[in-house]
Amino acid sequence: MDQLALLFIVLLGVVVLVPVGDRLNLPAPVLMTLFGAALALLPFVPNVAINPELILPLVLPPLLYASVQRTSWRQFAANRRPIFLLAVALVFVTMLVVAAVAHATVPGLPPAAAFALGALVAPPDPVAATAVAGRLGLPRRMVSILEGEGLFNDVTAIVLYHVAIAAAVTGSFSWPPAVGELVLSAVVAIVVGLVLGWIAHKMMGVLGDVNLQIGLSLLVPFASYAIAEELRGSGVLAVLTTALFLSEHMSDADDVTGRLAGDTFWSIVDTMVTGAAFGLIGLELHNVFGTAAHADRLLTGAALVVAAVVGVRLAWLLPAAWLAQRLHRKRDVAEEIPATWRETVVMWWSGMRGVASVALALAVPLKTAGGAAFPGRDAILFIAFAVVLVSLVLQGLTLPWLVRRLGVGKDDAAEREFERKLAVRAAKAARRRLKEIEEVEELPEEMRETLSRRAYDIGARISPDVVEAEKRDAVRRRHKRLRKIQRIQGELLSAARHEVLAARSEPGADPEVVDRVLHDLDVRSLH
Repeated sequence: MDQLALLFIVLLGVVVLVPVGDRLNLPAPVLMTLFGAALALLPFVPNVAINPELILPLVLPPLLYASVQRTSWRQFAANRRPIFLLAVALVFVTMLVVAAVAHATVPGLPPAAAFALGALVAPPDPVAATAVAGRLGLPRRMVSILEGEGLFNDVTAIVLYHVAIAAAVTGSFSWPPAVGELVLSAVVAIVVGLVLGWIAHKMMGVLGDVNLQIGLSLLVPFASYAIAEELRGSGVLAVLTTALFLSEHMSDADDVTGRLAGDTFWSIVDTMVTGAAFGLIGLELHNVFGTAAHADRLLTGAALVVAAVVGVRLAWLLPAAWLAQRLHRKRDVAEEIPATWRETVVMWWSGMRGVASVALALAVPLKTAGGAAFPGRDAILFIAFAVVLVSLVLQGLTLPWLVRRLGVGKDDAAEREFERKLAVRAAKAARRRLKEIEEVEELPEEMRETLSRRAYDIGARISPDVVEAEKRDAVRRRHKRLRKIQRIQGELLSAARHEVLAARSEPGADPEVVDRVLHDLDVRSLH
């Protein structure tokens, strides 16, 4: 079996195991990791051979870009204080503690390599955490914090990782140049991200075609990462900046087809790349644990590092959440923070390590600038994979139990209230637009009443709570009748699609014309 066939098997595993995880109520990242580990035990499966220099550019850009699609810049701005406490400060503290533990317990591991290990295991994986959190029905504020923490702690950790790797490769380190390099890296990344985001935004408008726009959106994160890295900037921060810029400026409310197609495309990319990355984790586990020199002696160091990673997060989150709550009450600002100690504990146990840690570990160079083997590379990979395995399997499988035990769940009342407000705003906007149309167009009375009722129904469909109690039964009956009409209309369109599709195989049929008619019927089915 060659590497390409192995990749296809892993991708097939993603397609099969994601729905299996949903049925068994198990996290898909955990299943893919176990699938990769089981696959590696088969005698005919080769060891994974990936160039370390290609890991970060291929894996991180699409995952970061897809993650940003689920959030917004305003959400980050509103939550800047809790995100700073979690993403920046906690990454620094975790890196320092892990580096100290690793340097003291792993024989021959120099300080620079220990700091690289600390940086790469510091960031919790937002993909694994939010995948589990979303299925468990955690409060939206907690999911928002986990997403914001995941994105920004990746940026912080990767910048620190590059500094530590550079020190280990060159054998020298000085604080002033390192700080200057960090600042320059951030500035370059933000400039590249904004410029590329602006260019991509303009190109999207010129292209027009949905397929080309989606194709450009796939290229943009890779281009942003590569250009920033070429200019000595942070590729990850550049991708984050580009994605945030586009998420704020690419919202065309009337581009229904483009939005649905784009959401579907990026959902597929996110699922496949994430699943393949966790499958790679499982495949590499066997290789790393089997080839690491003195693996038995590294077990103690790995256990202590795992304890440090888990313990530091709890020790930091409890006072940080308490401080954030006090500041929140004092300033009364709109930010999302853990409301109770139970939510804080769930956030602590949600700090699973995953794709970013593995990608950074595999990207550790093989040699230093002098041509010698990178110091402690086997030990770094062994400990990093041990941390990922323990956190994914132990925390990933027990998090649902912990959430149920602590009784943490969605604030359904708040969500319904917000949904009701949106429904009122949507209905009012529809009625305002109808009045504007009536001022310039002559509408028959029957048509005016029908359109007015439909404008009212827009809000009622979003949230039935906007309808007055005495009118709800009438609205429900009308909606039931409309659903029946839509169901029958769907069956009519389905019959038409089957007939048109059957014509495609008939002699003399023009497939282009058939596809054009079929596309028109598909578009009608969306409305």
